[in-house]
Amino acid sequence: MPHDDETVGYGHPPTQTRFQQGRSGNPRGRPKGALNLATALARTLQEPVVITEHGRKKTITKFEAAVKQLVNKAASGEARAIAQLLPLVQGVESQVDSQDPATQSLPEADRQVMARILRRLTRQAQAGGATHGPDTQPL
Repeated sequence: MPHDDETVGYGHPPTQTRFQQGRSGNPRGRPKGALNLATALARTLQEPVVITEHGRKKTITKFEAAVKQLVNKAASGEARAIAQLLPLVQGVESQVDSQDPATQSLPEADRQVMARILRRLTRQAQAGGATHGPDTQPL
């Protein structure tokens, strides 16, 4: 049986025609460090810019400046700015609502446990008893 380097077949070209060690098969391909659109956009939006707000100079990112301008134009009644801002606000609100545990319903078993704890704490507060120590009543 031949050695692995001598095996020729699908996915195993002859040794003399294989790429040399350390040499790219696409030497004129994308250069190292070349930015794609997403990276270039993210870097540009994070660049600082100095603005004057209420008579004071303030440094914020270009992204924040763009959002401020959009909101200010929408607040002044510009219809196109309002049309762009509303879907953004709705998207942000839906993300916040989906992450907020207060808006998510609890399983029935959890609701029952919490109701029993609330009843026990209410009884203790009405009786003027301690809110710590071993519980004398079972859950």
